[in-house]
Amino acid sequence: MKLIAWLLIFLIGGCNSSTKTTNVNEYTIEDILIKTEDGGIISGILARKKGDMTPRPTILQYTIYVRDTGRDLKTLKQAVDHGYNAVIAYTRGKRFSPGKILPYEHDATDSYTVIDWISKQQWCDGRIGMYGGSYNGFTQWAATKKLHPALKTIVPYVANRPGLGLPMENNVFINPNYEWSFYVGNNKYLDTIVGNDRQRFRNMQNRWWETGVAYNKLDSIDGTPNPLFQRWIQHPSFDEYWQNMAPYKEDFSKITIPVLSIDGYYNDSQNSGLYYIREHYKYNPNAEHYLIIGPYGHFGAQRNGAKEINGYSVDKDALIDTNKITYQWFDYIFKKGKKPTILKDKINYQVMGANQWRSASSINKMNNDHLKLYLTASPLGTFYSLKKSKPVTNNFLYQEVDFADRETSNNNYYPDPIISDEIDSSNGFNFISAPLEKPLLVNGSFIGQLYASSNKKDFDFGVTLYEVMPNGTYFHLSYIVGRASYANDITQRKLLTPNKIEEIPFTNTHLVSKQLQKGSRLLIHLNINKNPFSELNYGTGKEVTTETITDATSPLKIKWYTHSYVEIPVWIE
Repeated sequence: MKLIAWLLIFLIGGCNSSTKTTNVNEYTIEDILIKTEDGGIISGILARKKGDMTPRPTILQYTIYVRDTGRDLKTLKQAVDHGYNAVIAYTRGKRFSPGKILPYEHDATDSYTVIDWISKQQWCDGRIGMYGGSYNGFTQWAATKKLHPALKTIVPYVANRPGLGLPMENNVFINPNYEWSFYVGNNKYLDTIVGNDRQRFRNMQNRWWETGVAYNKLDSIDGTPNPLFQRWIQHPSFDEYWQNMAPYKEDFSKITIPVLSIDGYYNDSQNSGLYYIREHYKYNPNAEHYLIIGPYGHFGAQRNGAKEINGYSVDKDALIDTNKITYQWFDYIFKKGKKPTILKDKINYQVMGANQWRSASSINKMNNDHLKLYLTASPLGTFYSLKKSKPVTNNFLYQEVDFADRETSNNNYYPDPIISDEIDSSNGFNFISAPLEKPLLVNGSFIGQLYASSNKKDFDFGVTLYEVMPNGTYFHLSYIVGRASYANDITQRKLLTPNKIEEIPFTNTHLVSKQLQKGSRLLIHLNINKNPFSELNYGTGKEVTTETITDATSPLKIKWYTHSYVEIPVWIE
């Protein structure tokens, strides 16, 4: 009743904000409501020094995760302790906002409204900085879609880019965000019971896989409607729906504020986070955009890293204090403090296996050469040879994949564990290089060109890069999962012509830096993506989410041609 009365006073009053103040020790904590131009309401919390109205720079977090009795208050007080005022605002529909919860869709416009409101308060000196990870990283970039003059810097960690890293990756819908939609969408806070019921969703995934029903029927199998999932799968291309959520193409040319991004080699959505910096420099070559990246996962990059990730013990110097660096950055921007010492140049990366940090002026300058290696049909032990010279004769390797067979999965690409004793050789193809004559530094994102013909109009593929160490173990370096029909343009699907040799380029692989040992080999695993962890492309040319096991009347028959190649970025001393 108290909340309802408060909202009524706010709405009837016709003003653009409302506050409720509570003094907690040395802090003043205020609940705030901010009204948007289209009638929406944004709920938030303000923190400042008790009794102090001195205008200061304000640190803003914008999030869909409502943890207002614990973590959120802690982070607000931390900003105050560093000499700033602090606001955390929640996505429309969350906490005290009466609106509908629609992740991603309103954040670009609503964040502008929030920034505008903050900038006009007497306790704000007109300067605002944003920080945070994952969804909070996305909202910072959403806020730059139309850059408010008061927004002076952003510090996004492992930033999501809807439509690129989730809920689909390179136009392939993947499953982890299915339960996430319940976690953030079921109530005004977080539905931790449903959202964390991994067994429920694993059972749903397995039933879908075993029965072969259409991917768009997942919620029917689960027994609970999932309107957000259904909303997302209506957009399999990177179309205007996704483009409008964050900066796109020329939007980046207008982003002139300094940016500090933090990401990880083993962050699941790394291709989202690095999309922003690549596009930023593409459209604004003079951008002041820094990157810190190392052997971190999605959560490690937002905290202090981890001594071990997916079984790999990281180098000691890889462990950084993300929070400390963030406030060093804010002091650099707002208080003329020193730039964080880790920022030696625009790109700052930890070299796995070398226990050192390096820097470069751009992602492209991380390497000074490429190893171009061809996928040959020449047997080499139980694998095939990965050679520097292009085969004289254009041969091919033949693969057949029965989509009706649910006993066999293809493409075990996920880097967990990072180091393994063996590699799957039951399907797909493995191509291995000659031993390295001296240590080699792999630096950046590998790219490639596949040449293939098949009896279908489409297929999903996977390419994974490993270091085969001298002791015979496999170190997972990088990977890509992609859809052939989107290989040339993620915004528009172009179906393949059956039995025609098609060019399938790929570039959006995960960036990595690793010191390879003398005697190590490089290995490429090439496969068709067929497993329970993402939608299944049967190759009919129909919308993939509607295809069922009845579309698996004939196996995929594919020829991989031996003038296919990869280019691996390296640094040669």
